[in-house]
Amino acid sequence: MKIVVLYGGKSAEHDVSILTARAIINHIDYSQHQVQPVYINREGEWLAGPICQQALADEWSLYLTDGNQPMFNNQPDMSFGQAVTPSQVLASDSLVFPALHGPNGEDGTIQGLFESLNVPYVGSGVLASAAGMDKLISKYLFDQAGLPQVAYVGLNHYQWHQDQAAIIKEIEGNLTYPVFVKPANLGSSVGISCAQDQEELVTSVDLAFKYDRRVVVEQGVEARELEVAVMGNYQVASSVVGELVKDQGFYDYEEKYVNNKVEMAIPAPIPADLADQLQAYAKTAYQVLDCSGLTRVDFFLTADDHIYINEVNTMPGFTQFSMYPSLWRASGKDFDQLVAELIDLGLERYRERQALADH
Repeated sequence: MKIVVLYGGKSAEHDVSILTARAIINHIDYSQHQVQPVYINREGEWLAGPICQQALADEWSLYLTDGNQPMFNNQPDMSFGQAVTPSQVLASDSLVFPALHGPNGEDGTIQGLFESLNVPYVGSGVLASAAGMDKLISKYLFDQAGLPQVAYVGLNHYQWHQDQAAIIKEIEGNLTYPVFVKPANLGSSVGISCAQDQEELVTSVDLAFKYDRRVVVEQGVEARELEVAVMGNYQVASSVVGELVKDQGFYDYEEKYVNNKVEMAIPAPIPADLADQLQAYAKTAYQVLDCSGLTRVDFFLTADDHIYINEVNTMPGFTQFSMYPSLWRASGKDFDQLVAELIDLGLERYRERQALADH
């Protein structure tokens, strides 16, 4: 069947999405499928490229020129980039693999379009995507499920500008410095910063509000960062536990994806009982949000072995630096198998929905 790989998008994670799309396109089984690359530029226009009948050559890319023209082989290809509408490239006889990160990609909005057009797709549905993307909503749900979390304060743009002093008082009354300030709806460490005092808190909150109208302020903890990959629909499987090995306290987007400073330890050097607990928590988070297809669940582990769930990512990156495929590789699933199983899970979920009485 035809696999529509949708990538790019208007979010701040546009460039990561391009890297993810390239990896997916190169690991699809071309004896079973053909691939239709569809690029969404930063203005939201949909551009369809030539259909791929085989994996791209290693040196080929889906990077863009300064003029926003997609390129192959580092040369502009004018046959790529024909303007299309979603209904022209999304059909029920194809499956969408949304290689989109951030707002308008993994927050339920594009998933709602797929549902409206009755198209099968890889990954979580509208509800799970929206809840997983929203750090505050997911925290509220994790609280209900009894999953351990660091202390946090949520606020919106209106509250901050109506009475900044009261919000600061609330934060400082519930948390101690350092704190981490994050946009509620963004990933890949975009817009996230660490505040060591009140002056940095104000600067950090103002920065976060450039990316979203809601912000979460979390208690900073001295902890290791551990991650678990989860996949499945009703039968949920978890990977081995991986660890981000860092030589500084916090890595922003630039350090993660441009400078590639983050190293991974897979499996993480932790006792078996802790690994079991992390995998159990990951599955619980996955089921509480009603995820499907794939999700990466991130945790903190303190020196005294306290576990805190950090967040989930319902469309984790598939770049050469990404933890999700690396975790599954260490668990016995290579990249090709992983992509094939995710496609099968998307089709399974679609067929189940087609069988519902109210469809």
